[in-house]
Order: sequence, then C-alpha cells, then structure tokens
Amino acid sequence: MASPQRYRILSAFLRLMMRLLPVQDRWKRYPQNVPLRAYGKGARHEFSWYLHGESSVEVNSLDQIVKWLAACTYTRDSELFLEADYWQHPCVFEALRQGDCEDFALWAWRKLARLGYDAEFVAGYVQHEGAHRGHAWVLIREGDQTYLFDPVLRAEAVMIVPLDEVAAVYVPEVSIDAELTQYVYGGYLHRRAV
Repeated sequence: MASPQRYRILSAFLRLMMRLLPVQDRWKRYPQNVPLRAYGKGARHEFSWYLHGESSVEVNSLDQIVKWLAACTYTRDSELFLEADYWQHPCVFEALRQGDCEDFALWAWRKLARLGYDAEFVAGYVQHEGAHRGHAWVLIREGDQTYLFDPVLRAEAVMIVPLDEVAAVYVPEVSIDAELTQYVYGGYLHRRAV
C-alpha cells in the first residue's frame, strides 16, 4: 500500500502537470503508477490479488458474463459489510452474488482478462442532474472501438455501449488494464484543476 508521503508527492506532481498541460479531453489517458488510495477507500489490496484464486463460475463469452452479472444483486457496502467502502475479492462476490459497483466491475474485469479481452477496470464518477457520484466500470477495446461496460445496470441491452454514446456522463479518473498497467485520465486531472 502506498504511504501518505508517496501519495502527497504524486498529488504534487499531478497538480504540476495540470498547470503545464491543459486538459482538453477527460478521456485521454496517461500511463502512471497510481496509489491504491486514488481508486477509492475500499481498495486495500494490490490489483494482482483480484486476478488470483479459483473461480467457481465458468464463462466462455462476453454474453455469459453479462447474463451472470444481470442475475446478481446490487447491494451497498454499508448494508452488506457495515462499511462505507469495501472491495470484495471476485471469488467472494461469486459466492454472495451481491455487491456494489466496484465488486461487479472487478469481477467483470477479471473474467474479461481471462478471456483475452483488452479490458480496463476504471474508477471515476458519473454526472447525473448536476451531481457527481463515485462509480466503477470496465472499458473494453476492440480494434479502434471502445465500449463502456457498466455491469451494475440491470438491463442487459444497456450494460455495454459504445463509449462515444455515454462519454459525457461517465468521467474516468484512474484505471488498470489486464497487464496491470495503471493510467491517470484527463478526468482526474481536470477535476483536480477546478
């Protein structure tokens, strides 16, 4: 886990970047080692931990991932774990079949990675009616097309959509891909520059 001093140094570096580089595109990503704390308070384990362990759910396609998630229940961490933010290991999520956005997204990210998809777990926020709400989702890249996979949406038809259709509503801040490369997005830089 990153120390508070390391986090302060990274924050100072990012503030300097914001002054030197104008952020025009909140969806532009920059490879950058990111402290776990930047992903959310519930991020207590390195991301490699979420990729290990035996899964009890066999899926062989994106459609099977979507169908399995559609049958799970969205439950806030405060109700399920009596904590404001707690990230389950995907194997625990499989057993409980309930959790919040990070749990759904981590499970989907892990499954997509095992199927060979170019997938990123993304933490950021959603803009809705002037409010900003913290959220997590998955980006899937196929050729020159990028899709946003929001696994907590209850309708299978809208879980995966082309990014350009929803880019104005979702604001990415940090992400990690299946090779464990981390990124900072323009959304993170823009929000902190304001």
